Amino acid sequence: MEKIISVEENIGIPKYRQIINSVEEKITEKVLKKGDKLPSINKVCLEFKVSRDTVMLAYDELKKRGIVNAILGKGYYIKSVEFSFEKRIFLLFDEFNSFKEDLYNSFLEHMNNNAQIDIFFHHFNTEMFKKLVNESNGNYSKYVIMPSNLKGIVDTIKSLPKNDVYILDQTNDKLADFPSVHQNFVEDMYNGLKQGNHSFHKYRKLVLIFPGHKEPTGMVDGFLKFCNEFGYQNEIIPDFNKLTIQHGTLFIIPSDRHLVNVIEQGKNQSFILGENFGIISYNDTVLKKIVGDGIATISTDFYAMGRILAELILENSKSKVQNNSKLIIRNSF
Repeated sequence: MEKIISVEENIGIPKYRQIINSVEEKITEKVLKKGDKLPSINKVCLEFKVSRDTVMLAYDELKKRGIVNAILGKGYYIKSVEFSFEKRIFLLFDEFNSFKEDLYNSFLEHMNNNAQIDIFFHHFNTEMFKKLVNESNGNYSKYVIMPSNLKGIVDTIKSLPKNDVYILDQTNDKLADFPSVHQNFVEDMYNGLKQGNHSFHKYRKLVLIFPGHKEPTGMVDGFLKFCNEFGYQNEIIPDFNKLTIQHGTLFIIPSDRHLVNVIEQGKNQSFILGENFGIISYNDTVLKKIVGDGIATISTDFYAMGRILAELILENSKSKVQNNSKLIIRNSF
């Protein structure tokens, strides 16, 4: 069989990189095909008098890029002969919706075809989150994690290569060591309501509809901070299921399902949105510009979030970036 790996002394190329280049060249020359076995680590060490760590570094890099697959107790095998992408990115979202789609499309656009991106969803399920992360470990060059408000996942995230992890959307003190593009939900809620405060004089009460299943708890802290500082009567409720709307109530609604329920109930009571009651939704979408003559939102810039994430990865930056948020004023309050 033709020799697969070649390592030379004093040619100015690191030995681990020579091993990688050798494998790629043999794939290009069609000497190596999908399913072929690579020389064992011990064999490469003995033949070229290189350390085990050097060979492991090369094989692990090939594994990260999806070229090689490791089978426990058997060795390393060619997994794919496609290796045009230098980076393979594991992108773990909580769910897919219209604003997450904006984030994803912006990220793809600004990566400019410089990576292969595989997207997964944990749907706010802790066990699914751990399974997806554990199965991806070692197979990608970068890991973008959207942890949401899941509990007990920090150790799972920390099991990934530390220098290759980026946190997206929500972060916390336990994940502070990782670079991130994130929202500050306390500040965003507080500042958004403060921006609209000049129009709240006609409302007797502010009500936050907060189920607490997947919504960031920082929203509650920001809401209470605003209400206490400016002296508003307030209430936090976990659900809205055709409750009677009290005249002069301003609803702050993170969930689009509850948004629909409140609008429908207002119509049932012949209330005029923006006069008899008000709504501020969370996370802007195209439909919210139209529904009910325009629904006001507190929203981060998801397009910017995708662009900044791409910049961090392409520059290998370890920055922690708080994404901008603002109140978008429309007729609903």
